[in-house]
Amino acid sequence: MSTLTGNAFAKPHLGKSLLVVAAVTAALLVIPLVAMQFTGEVVWTGSDFVIAGILLAGAGMLLVAALRHLRTAKARFIAAGIVGLGFVYCWAELAVGIFTNLGS
Repeated sequence: MSTLTGNAFAKPHLGKSLLVVAAVTAALLVIPLVAMQFTGEVVWTGSDFVIAGILLAGAGMLLVAALRHLRTAKARFIAAGIVGLGFVYCWAELAVGIFTNLGS
């Protein structure tokens, strides 16, 4: 059960938030898994799924932690943007190596 605190946002229990992160991570990882069944253009290995899962779950948990500790909508929005940009940068860097040769 969520309760209202000093701000206007409900704060769900941490366990429920982490369960949502796990469910969203699993749902997003199903997309390339299904795509691999229908096309040869998507070729992920087990390590690709593990790294993507760690990246997705890590970003989700970081976002949950930030949203639980920040009080204002503006601060939460900025934190979500920073986490999102960090996620996209890491994803792109691992995929194609924008600034380094990690993806090559």
